[in-house]
This record gives sequence, C-alpha cells and structure tokens, in this order.
Amino acid sequence: MKSFNGRVAAITGAASGMGRALALALAREGCHLALADKNSLGLEQTQTLIKSSTLSPVMVTLQVLDVSDRQAMEDWAARCVADHGQVNLVFNNAGVALSSTVEGVDYADLEWIVGINFWGVVHGTKAFLPYLKASGDGHVVNTSSVFGLFAQPGMSGYNATKFAVRGFTESLRQELDLQRCGVSATCVHPGGIRTDICRSSRIDANMTGFLIHSEQQARANFEKLFITDADQAAKVILQGVRKNKRRVLIGRDAYFLDLLARCLPAAYQALVVFASKRMAPKHRTPVFETNDETRL
Repeated sequence: MKSFNGRVAAITGAASGMGRALALALAREGCHLALADKNSLGLEQTQTLIKSSTLSPVMVTLQVLDVSDRQAMEDWAARCVADHGQVNLVFNNAGVALSSTVEGVDYADLEWIVGINFWGVVHGTKAFLPYLKASGDGHVVNTSSVFGLFAQPGMSGYNATKFAVRGFTESLRQELDLQRCGVSATCVHPGGIRTDICRSSRIDANMTGFLIHSEQQARANFEKLFITDADQAAKVILQGVRKNKRRVLIGRDAYFLDLLARCLPAAYQALVVFASKRMAPKHRTPVFETNDETRL
C-alpha cells in the first residue's frame, strides 16, 4: 500500500498519543477515518484537530469503544463498513500498562491488561480481517512494544501481553503471505513514546520499596525515558506500512534493546537485574534465621 489517499483506516486508542498522531497523519494524506476510544472527549478533540489541520475533506466517524469487548468490536467493524463503504487498514493501537510483581499482582489487574492489550488486538484483527480482504488491498497494524522483545522486572503482565501480540501478529503475517489475499500485517515495537500511557498506567503498591521509591517518582522517572514524540512514531509506522515491513522499531532505545536481546538472548536478563539493583531503593531485605545466626 503505497498511498493512503482515498483509503479508509480504523484506529483504536485514537483519543490521544500515537492513535491521535496516526489519525492526523493519515488525514493529511486524504485517508478517511473511523476512530475509536473509551475517552469520548479525547475522540472529539482528535476530530477537531483533524478538521483544523487538514486541507482536503475526509470523512471521520467516532465510536466510544472498549476493545476488550468482542461483540462491541465486531459491531464497530460492521458499522465502519456501513458508514465508509470499505475498510483498508486497521490500527490496533489501544494499550495500557501495569506495574506489579508476579507474586503480588491481582488477577483482576491481569485480566484488565490482557483484555485490552492482547484481546483488544485479537478482536480488532478478527473483526476487520474479512472486510480488509473484501477491499482487495488491506493492512493490519498491531502495536506491541519494545517490551515484546525484551523483558523487565515488575512488568510481567505488560511483557506477557506485548510478547503475545508479537507472536500473534508474526503468525498472522505468515498466514497472509501464504494466502496471497491482498492483505498484509505489521507488528510495531515502540520504545519510549511521549503519550498518556504512563499517567493512565496502574502501579501496584508492592512495587514501592522494591523497584521504586514512590508511585509519583516512578511516573516522573518513566516519563523521562519517553524520548520519541507521537508524531514521529506515526511517521515511522506509516513508512513501515508503505514498505510492507514485518516489524517496525520506533526510537533509538527500541533499536538498542532489540540488539541487546538478539546478541545476549539470555544474558541480557542478568544485566537488567544488575541495573535494577542499582536503581532500586536502598532498603534492608527481610531477615531470616539459620543455625542461630541472624542473616540479612
């Protein structure tokens, strides 16, 4: 797909961040848009920005949507085709973050992040795939993360969902290549992108004193790692679609961590543990008694 002019793109998580940046970039190229998010106000703001920054008129439809709801996603896909006549691209971009230890994480929080980050991608892919094939020229773009390539402590739920998106999308791409149906797929692995994901993430209390000093400081420190803006990320993603790339890395941090995981597929974990110890709060570990000696 070399041009987006006259095409129709469906984007989840379009109320802010990369979803909004993708919508604006596609609109400037004459692409019609079906935008979805749970944040209705953010969606309306995205629509306003499109109208004020786009010279050529494009059709924009909005849908308040929970991507973890399979029926809602299927209904939205059908509505997109009814409204626009066809759909050529789907960007399964909606995502959330969760920070917790494996031992301490609540099942409810795991179900929340899996429902959005993984099942949201599955629902969007399966709901739109028949319509993409019917268009004769379609593309699925699923957002994983650099942490779908590289794991870190305290983020097991997030890592699990992003590794799952990677495996799901790579398998999908191979199937589409075999089918030669006019549809392709790309998996996106952003590094630190300046979006609202940090402010909307959940940080469990069990992280305080283990890997972070406080929730407030952790959010501030995480945001310092966001070195790429959303507009640049959108530009890289659309270039990847044009070139029909299987994998798109965004940001120099993503390239560095990907290289580290490739060169040291097991040993990188020891490096992460070492770095985490240096950055973690200086605290005493619980004591235990052995042979009448008290040890730290």
